[in-house]
Amino acid sequence: MVQPRPGLGYAMVAAAATLFAINGTVSKVILGSGISSGQLTAVRCAGAFIGLTLISVATRPGSLRAHAGDLPLLIALGIGLAVVQWSFFFAIHRLDIGIALLIQYVAPILVALWARFVFHEHVRRRIWAALALSLAGLTLIVEIWHGGRLSGPGLAAAVLAAISYAMYVLVAEGGVRRRDPISLSAWGFLFATIFWSVFAPWWTFPGRRVDDHVLLLGNLASTHVPLWLLMLWMVVLGAIVPFGLIVSALRHISATRAGITAMLEPVLAIVVAWAWLGESLQPVQLSGAALTLLGIGLAQTAR
Repeated sequence: MVQPRPGLGYAMVAAAATLFAINGTVSKVILGSGISSGQLTAVRCAGAFIGLTLISVATRPGSLRAHAGDLPLLIALGIGLAVVQWSFFFAIHRLDIGIALLIQYVAPILVALWARFVFHEHVRRRIWAALALSLAGLTLIVEIWHGGRLSGPGLAAAVLAAISYAMYVLVAEGGVRRRDPISLSAWGFLFATIFWSVFAPWWTFPGRRVDDHVLLLGNLASTHVPLWLLMLWMVVLGAIVPFGLIVSALRHISATRAGITAMLEPVLAIVVAWAWLGESLQPVQLSGAALTLLGIGLAQTAR
């Protein structure tokens, strides 16, 4: 049994949020090249499955064994992984990335509600206050009152991303009580890959396009890189590492606190957009970032 180390758990989630924030912009560049949301998700799931399986074989070969009783949880984890990735990619292709993230990060509220009313766990008042502060901060960050490119299908996909993200975190929290985080993630991505082999068969992927060079846009508009390099980044640093960190963190902190800490992602996404795409940071957005960080800090003090 691993001795919980909350500080390590929070650091893992913060690192994962940083990588996810960068991956949002990377993924948007890939989607802009003509790769569909389904194709991008299929590549990400298959690449993550291969990478995590190789890591498990190299470090703990026996950890990949699974019993029949484990399959319902592993399949549920795979479906959660498959849906949350596709729905997010679909949403950011049709909405401003900030609005899509705001809607997705209703997930921590769903996790807290599930913990309180389904698992009948005690949820401290401080956690509810932290959620309120964080969501208020996110609203200021994305300046949702300006509307943006509101698309009905995009909004529906963002809502689906929130639900499936909450499902993924809750299932993963149960999974780490039975097996190690790397093998758990490998199994999850296996079933996610099987899921997308049905809905976006690998043989339909335009393989000839991976050698195409794409423009990075914004402050990097003069730079062209091969599409395969961006996809490799998305698989390794945008999937294998951050998802592994999230699952590992659930050995040290609860799903509710992990979900709140993951709200760092939209804050960091604004910084990435400023540095990469040249978008300006307005005072109201900086105020929102401060509120979100205050909410995260408050959640961490709730013992």
